[in-house]
Amino acid sequence: MHKTWWKILAAVLVVYTAIAGLLLGVPRMAILNETIRNLYFHVPMWFAMVVLFTISVWYSIRSLSTQSEADDIRAVESANTGVIFGILGIVTGAVWAKFTWGQFWSFDPKQNFAAISLLLYFAYFVLRNAIDEEQKRAKIAAIYNIFAFPMMVVLLFVLPRLQDSLHPGNGGNPGFNSYDLDSRMRMVFYPACLGWILIGYWIYTLRFRTKILENKHL
Repeated sequence: MHKTWWKILAAVLVVYTAIAGLLLGVPRMAILNETIRNLYFHVPMWFAMVVLFTISVWYSIRSLSTQSEADDIRAVESANTGVIFGILGIVTGAVWAKFTWGQFWSFDPKQNFAAISLLLYFAYFVLRNAIDEEQKRAKIAAIYNIFAFPMMVVLLFVLPRLQDSLHPGNGGNPGFNSYDLDSRMRMVFYPACLGWILIGYWIYTLRFRTKILENKHL
């Protein structure tokens, strides 16, 4: 039980936020209206992605010094899971954009930089598949990952703030502040972030264990 409590918590939080996110009241805001409920799903995907990419770069750094196959596998599987959540973030954002901005993709700076961030990690997987020798692949991929992570941070959290954007808080679009994100939304939003991060970590651990078992049977 002491090893599974966080998995139970993850499941409970995600079920709670899915139900409460659809049923509880939300602030009535211009442009956003009822679509503000997507905040409970769209933003947590990005938070989970960033946490998983952080795990990935940590194990990439470790693998350079330990030369451990397990560390390399942890790095690639956490990145794999992070990309899944990044894609979900793009998709939920595109659906949200369709109902608020009128089209799925408006080439908004935050949309563009988010897509480029994912391409950085697609390139990571392409690089790994292009190298046959195991130790060389692990080393080069780890070095790439170490440089890709800060680039991802800049693309997601720095560059978009330097340009006008349709996203909340920019370009006349209402922002999420202490008045918008009221107590009702906080009761759902914070559990949603924690729940999806834990689900992401759970998926990553399953992928890691599966890969270890596959390697043992080779």
